[in-house]
Amino acid sequence: MAARWSSENVVVEFRDAQATAMSVDCLGQRAVLSGRRFLYIVNLDAPNEGHRKISRQSKWDIGAVQWNPHDSYAYYFAASSNQRVDLYKWKEGNGEVCTSLQGHTRVISDLDWAVFEPDLLVTSSVDTYIYIWDIKDTRKPTVSLSAVAGASQVKWNKKNANCLATSHDGDVRIWDKRKPSTAVEYLAAHLSKIHGLDWHPDNEYTLATSSQDNSVRFWDYRQPRKYLNILPCQVPVWKARYTPFSNGLVTVMVPQLRRENSLLLWNVFDLNTPVHTFVGHDDVVLEFQWRKQKEGSKDYQLVTWSRDQTLRMWRIDSQLQRLCANDILDGVEDLIDGISHLPEPDKTLHPQDAEPQHNSGHGDEEALKEDFLNDPLVGKKTDQLGLPQTLQQEFSLINVQIRNVNVEMDAVSRSCTVSVHCGNHRVRMLVMFPVQYPNNAAPSFQFINPTSITASMKAKLLKILKDTSLQKVKRNQSCLEPCLRQLVSWLESVVGTWCISRGP
Repeated sequence: MAARWSSENVVVEFRDAQATAMSVDCLGQRAVLSGRRFLYIVNLDAPNEGHRKISRQSKWDIGAVQWNPHDSYAYYFAASSNQRVDLYKWKEGNGEVCTSLQGHTRVISDLDWAVFEPDLLVTSSVDTYIYIWDIKDTRKPTVSLSAVAGASQVKWNKKNANCLATSHDGDVRIWDKRKPSTAVEYLAAHLSKIHGLDWHPDNEYTLATSSQDNSVRFWDYRQPRKYLNILPCQVPVWKARYTPFSNGLVTVMVPQLRRENSLLLWNVFDLNTPVHTFVGHDDVVLEFQWRKQKEGSKDYQLVTWSRDQTLRMWRIDSQLQRLCANDILDGVEDLIDGISHLPEPDKTLHPQDAEPQHNSGHGDEEALKEDFLNDPLVGKKTDQLGLPQTLQQEFSLINVQIRNVNVEMDAVSRSCTVSVHCGNHRVRMLVMFPVQYPNNAAPSFQFINPTSITASMKAKLLKILKDTSLQKVKRNQSCLEPCLRQLVSWLESVVGTWCISRGP
């Protein structure tokens, strides 16, 4: 059972809509519900006070619908129907089709507007093609990606403008739109069909997949052979998406009984039990999306559409958000909120972190936190809280001369790869650092090839590394170098010889 549950704050019934898809615009002002005969435009600020309808003539249901996520194009949305995508323009209370995209030869399974380029839209189809369209010239796709199997999902990466992912039955393919001839990576993710695909909002290499095999799996596509973590469920998982705050994940299950609660909120660092259950819908939730935060408000609002033909809006207050966060960082929130009075130059990113940020939200908040914790003007405050420096700084201070250890560090993806060659034994590990690290949040350790030690040796070594890291992070201290020294010391004691240096 979930620790907490709630009913919706707002519920509106659209009994005649028979809508199969829903989307919330990037301004948080309206939602579109897509039925076979009408598209319903709902004012989310006053959802009970009537709605507008756009008539459509088609024998095909709408498969996917999505508003453009860019403010300058906020009045455009795309809707797929069979082999075609219609681009609608909604302005001043009226909506119309302004153009159509036609190129697929079989039904379109999914579509997604680009995160960084407002003119680009990607579509996937059963016909095995993935098309990237430029809406300024809709005569033909600008990029064509060809897979052997039809794609059921397509999603743009939220941090890399050239990267996107598609799902094919139980597999995932990672693409670079500049190299359309073949996928850059393959993940044999599930044994059954993948229903949902979502990129992490802050880490360009991490994504979550939800499947008919009753699980959600988390991946770093650079290590495609083994998932980072798994959320086992009792029933198939229809969708799993990261929240725009903290370390949350919202899942929609396919319940065995219609009235079972299927909408759950999780903390991705503790998947043993959901932190919250949303109670209210009488049937499967078909779609859920987040409204843009209102200015000056810390609350979020989740909008859901169900087969029970009701639109519901759920308030996610700061207390509920904290269930997806780390307690140590919660104590810093007020200090972070108070740094707006600092001189502007003192709030700039440090050179090593100064990458262009194209989209606002959770990523900006985390960047601000990291800068704040590293800011010389507030250094005394952070020292008093016992907060360490950034992961970037920890990497830069690592003693790279530790005997017989090779460490490849990537602060952007918050990971490092450790290689040791000791006697006849090789050990290679991927170490992943959660966003809250080292504030009572330990890194994860995963063996990767080539590792030659036995299963029992792996288990003992993992226990040593976990114990060492936990001892440190419980005191909010960095733990990578102590773990490296424990790793070498233990291997030397097992082998009984000095390690043989391994080249990079």
